[in-house]
Amino acid sequence: MCAVANDNDPSQVVISGAKGAIDRAIALAREMGAKRAVLLPVSAPFHCALMKPAAEAMAEALGKTEIARPAVPLYANVTAAPESDPDIIRAQLVEQVTGMVRWRESVAAMAAAGVEEFVELGGKVLAPMVKRIAPDVRVTSVVTIEDIEALANSF
Repeated sequence: MCAVANDNDPSQVVISGAKGAIDRAIALAREMGAKRAVLLPVSAPFHCALMKPAAEAMAEALGKTEIARPAVPLYANVTAAPESDPDIIRAQLVEQVTGMVRWRESVAAMAAAGVEEFVELGGKVLAPMVKRIAPDVRVTSVVTIEDIEALANSF
């Protein structure tokens, strides 16, 4: 069993599932001419049905957790749509454990809604994807203390 786990950008899709199924999918992708098909070094089959036990644990934990209404809508990767209702956000957080990450659609929806600047915290992986999806937005990657200072000074 394998499934699409992440629709990252127009050129990148990530699959997740049982190791044997992933190995077969990589071989098929290469046979079909994929530019790149590699096994990612991850610790679990994230964002697929094999994570159902983790989703159940997440539901139990979040059932005991108060979630306040956010000051601005949260774009849930599982729906690629804005949400402000705490109960729906709680359900979406659980759904995200087994659901596909709709990153490409989420970024496109935010850009269409008028978001002009994206800030990536802790890495430099998402910013290039954002630029491939929405070339006209500004992106900043914040990794070091100096990056934090530069970002703070930009306001």
